[in-house]
Amino acid sequence: MSLIDRLERRFGRYAPENLTIYLVAGQTIFYVMFMIGRIDRSVTWLAAALLLKGEWWRLVTFIFDPPRISPLFALFAWYLFYLMGSALEGEWGAFRYALFLLTGYILTVSVSFLAPSAIVSNAFIGGSIFLAFAQLYPDFTLNIFFFLPVRIKWLALIVWLGYGYQLLVGGWHTRLLVLASVCNLFLFFGGDLIRALKGGQRRLAWQSRQAPRHDGPFHRCTVCGITDRDDPRMDFRYCPDCAGQHGYCEAHIRDHVHVKN
Repeated sequence: MSLIDRLERRFGRYAPENLTIYLVAGQTIFYVMFMIGRIDRSVTWLAAALLLKGEWWRLVTFIFDPPRISPLFALFAWYLFYLMGSALEGEWGAFRYALFLLTGYILTVSVSFLAPSAIVSNAFIGGSIFLAFAQLYPDFTLNIFFFLPVRIKWLALIVWLGYGYQLLVGGWHTRLLVLASVCNLFLFFGGDLIRALKGGQRRLAWQSRQAPRHDGPFHRCTVCGITDRDDPRMDFRYCPDCAGQHGYCEAHIRDHVHVKN
């Protein structure tokens, strides 16, 4: 039994259900309040330097930091977040989904203390949900711009390439955020990835054993031993009356003793 299984058996009954709805609702409220000017956008920023000044409430408001895009695209982003988060909760159960979010949250907050002055975004937590969904449902089709169907696994590949680019050229606190997101995924999918890798290695080994050897001739006459390498223009035939696969050159296809079992 894995550690997650043991935790679920002990604490599973305390897991909140429909957590994605609360997250979307909270982000929507903050987005509207930003739009009408009731509060400043900085209240949802997270930086360890601000936390150390006593602004610990940012540990909560950070969770509800909404996407800083136009209302139309924000609605689309929330729809995707709800769709994918609900699917993960339906697949894993409320406890595992909450644990996935909590792990990403703890790793992200920890990174903020490694770069105290940097503003840390919750976008990488959302990115981990997207990649987890793509891992479980790779053939799910998403209509980009409402008319261009694209399978989610190809979009996930773009995200992975973007993460790789940020690891190469991004600031070191951005690299830490990427690694935190990847670590969260590995904690939940590491076993599946390792099993898939081992399965792929076994499949390649089996295919290599089954593949024909191209370093030797393809055809050889059972009577005289001539091969297609000796005479590439030779026409070889296989006798249907012989037991097994026995090939013959043009001179012996009609003049040979049939091989019996």
